[in-house]
Amino acid sequence: MRKWISKLIPLIMIFILTSFSYNIMVPSTAKVTLPKTLKINEPTEVLYPKYKTTVDDDEMLSVNPPFLGDSYTAFKEALAFKESQGDYFVTNTLGYLGKYQFGAETLQLLGVTNVASFLRNPILQEKVFYTNLSRNKWILRRDIKRFAGRKIAGLDITESGILAAAHLAGPGNVKKFLRSRGTRTVQDAYGSSISYYMKIFSGYDVSAVKPVRNPRI
Repeated sequence: MRKWISKLIPLIMIFILTSFSYNIMVPSTAKVTLPKTLKINEPTEVLYPKYKTTVDDDEMLSVNPPFLGDSYTAFKEALAFKESQGDYFVTNTLGYLGKYQFGAETLQLLGVTNVASFLRNPILQEKVFYTNLSRNKWILRRDIKRFAGRKIAGLDITESGILAAAHLAGPGNVKKFLRSRGTRTVQDAYGSSISYYMKIFSGYDVSAVKPVRNPRI
């Protein structure tokens, strides 16, 4: 009897240890359902500028986050993200180039003839962006003075919204939109419209951009 017990005990121990290790290696899992409040069923529209945040001076010294607020830098970076996600070296399916997605004709108008060199040069791209804003601001100077601060087609019209829309569709089309009270509008090949750009890029301080007639690089 003792011989059987002495032989049986090691087998029982091996069985117990094997079962225990299997339970560790292969845990049971339960299906988890994401709460409805955390589900996203469609893209979330991002509005610019961000809401201002009040931070104590002591907290600012310890955290020092890169708040851009409604500054010119915030405006151009928000617009660049919408155009190319801020990529200096990208060309889209329609042939528009760089961080701010310029066409070859606009570049030539501003004095840039070598598009390959333009695409490789972030500093030049920043200069071209500001120069184009200066040109558009000159062309639209009377419309900015006349319509900024008013409502058209349910939109709050601002200087930054007008300049962003001009970047999208050209200053001539923006004039038509404003002077027709929003009835004459256009959109690009990807579905972005003048009214959409006026909405998401409203309220920035673009006073740093000076209107210049026929500027060139």
